[in-house]
Amino acid sequence: MPAEIIDGRQIASEIREDLKLRIAALKDKGIAPGLAAILVGEDPASLSYLRGIGKGCEAVGIFTETFTLPENISQTELHRKIAELNGDAQFHGIILQLPLPKHLNTLQAESAISPDKDIDGTNPINTGKLLLGEETFLPSTPYGVQELLVRSGNSPEGKHVVICGRSNIVGKPLAGILIQKQQGANATVTICHTRTTDLPAVTRQADILIAAMGKARAITADMVGEGAIVIDVGVNQVEDPATGKPRLVGDVDFEAVVNKAAKITPVPGGTGPVTTAMLLSNTVKSAEKFSA
Repeated sequence: MPAEIIDGRQIASEIREDLKLRIAALKDKGIAPGLAAILVGEDPASLSYLRGIGKGCEAVGIFTETFTLPENISQTELHRKIAELNGDAQFHGIILQLPLPKHLNTLQAESAISPDKDIDGTNPINTGKLLLGEETFLPSTPYGVQELLVRSGNSPEGKHVVICGRSNIVGKPLAGILIQKQQGANATVTICHTRTTDLPAVTRQADILIAAMGKARAITADMVGEGAIVIDVGVNQVEDPATGKPRLVGDVDFEAVVNKAAKITPVPGGTGPVTTAMLLSNTVKSAEKFSA
């Protein structure tokens, strides 16, 4: 029997409806949540992603503005712009679109964002707070995975979660979130990566298998235990053999795994919409803090 599809678009819609109520309460106090996005260069994929965030902001009532900077900008000039936005009261959140051009130091730039406006949780101060289990802004993609699991009735509490991928964007922070002694966490977490010996033997043990490897269809049916919940964070562009045109696929071989798993997220329409929704949620959370 094919797996039940976990509908990320529906969950994101529910989150946005919740946000509208919170934003209305803020506006009653004279506060309009604001989000600033910084884009260095004009990468088409980044532009598309930020347009999606802009539409999400507009749908719930968040003011947003994208600041496009020249690709050859210096580290000092980039930090100067970040400092300007740190001090701009109309913006409660700041995101720095990655990847940056190779001549720029990403960690230094992320560290320049005020922890109070770092709504994507990339400043090392907020990363440290995440691992310590302290109140902070959680990175939107890992936070979205947790929210997707909880809202779909698949809480990770007490489950063995296997994460394939150890990136600073998804794998590491997601493990940090799910091991916390908190509601919606309390999982036993295993992280797999390119040096993992006998990867399929490990992934088959998962109650919840999360694919964040950055490689199209890397998770095959033989790597999934019967009845597992499979969350696909990957977004890869491949050529569709039927049409010869590019299409998006995840890190999971969906067509094969859908007949093995109990529940699965599609690509697109799975984790992506929830990631964006959590970025909006963090923006509102920041505005609420400023209004307190």
